[in-house]
Amino acid sequence: MKRVILACLLLSGGAPAETLHVGTTGVVSDAPYFIAQAEGFFAAEGLDVQFVQFDSAAKMIAPLGNGDLDAAGGATSAALFNAAQRRVNIRIVGDKARNSPGYGFQAIMARKDLIDSGKIKTLADLKGAKIALSAKGNSEEFILSVALAKGGLTLKDIDEVYLGFPQHPPAFANGAIDASVTTEPTNSFMEKAGTAGKLAGVDSFYPNYQTAVSYLGADFARAHPETARRFMRALLKGMRFYVDSLKDGRLAGPNAERTIAILIQYGQVKDAGVYRVSVASGLNPNGEVNMESLRATWQFFRDTKQIDGSVTMDDLVDLSFLHAAVAELGPYIPKQ
Repeated sequence: MKRVILACLLLSGGAPAETLHVGTTGVVSDAPYFIAQAEGFFAAEGLDVQFVQFDSAAKMIAPLGNGDLDAAGGATSAALFNAAQRRVNIRIVGDKARNSPGYGFQAIMARKDLIDSGKIKTLADLKGAKIALSAKGNSEEFILSVALAKGGLTLKDIDEVYLGFPQHPPAFANGAIDASVTTEPTNSFMEKAGTAGKLAGVDSFYPNYQTAVSYLGADFARAHPETARRFMRALLKGMRFYVDSLKDGRLAGPNAERTIAILIQYGQVKDAGVYRVSVASGLNPNGEVNMESLRATWQFFRDTKQIDGSVTMDDLVDLSFLHAAVAELGPYIPKQ
């Protein structure tokens, strides 16, 4: 799946559109990508973006490295650093989702019958539990370790189960798992279905944790810097449109209804009511990342010997394309 030139011409200027393949997981935090597509921000930059859906961001690293994906958005992972050690030139280029105070879109969920029976009331009650993560060695594993520590536990005290987000609802429904680290809108979908309840939002124990970031692929930024700049300019417009959808932890701002319609079109969940009650993901309207939490995640991967530490988080972050987009678009002005 390499980058190709479309035979059709854009209306503006007659230039051929460049096709980019962009990895997503179909969750609420993909909204800026979906907005940039639906609102024509990518098209205005001469880009024809094709989304490729994955059930975990960790599974995007290989295709980002071999050029099958040009860009992606998702959680950081040990696979990212191990790829970089092999000189695979993937770069973190901006924000995608953070657990800002009041915007804990990522949560520790527990099976509803276990909550109702009193078997699981606090994080300390997760001892011996089967807990689902979307993949081994990603940021969810780190955040689970932080949550467990709040309850006096470690990862050795639980049984990790690896399931993509779409598999969490049926796994709770059939009793295959006791708890999970899951993101919205799946959390609200499960709560509405009565199969799982929220034990703790990530913002309650690690506010502003940088769960997910935006990536540019191995060949894309180096070989096509001008295309990368256009991509980031369109994505930043999508980020700001999304931020103007936020109010009081929900999609309740001026752009909310349009954003919900776009999420229904492109996301996994097709119920507008679920999006309206879901906790929205936080996002910096200028795309900046929380380096402190990214470095803490790197340290976890190193401490658990999933990486050797020779490639640091700072080695992988390149915000130059983002800063160029901010300079071109000007300061963010909230929509009233």
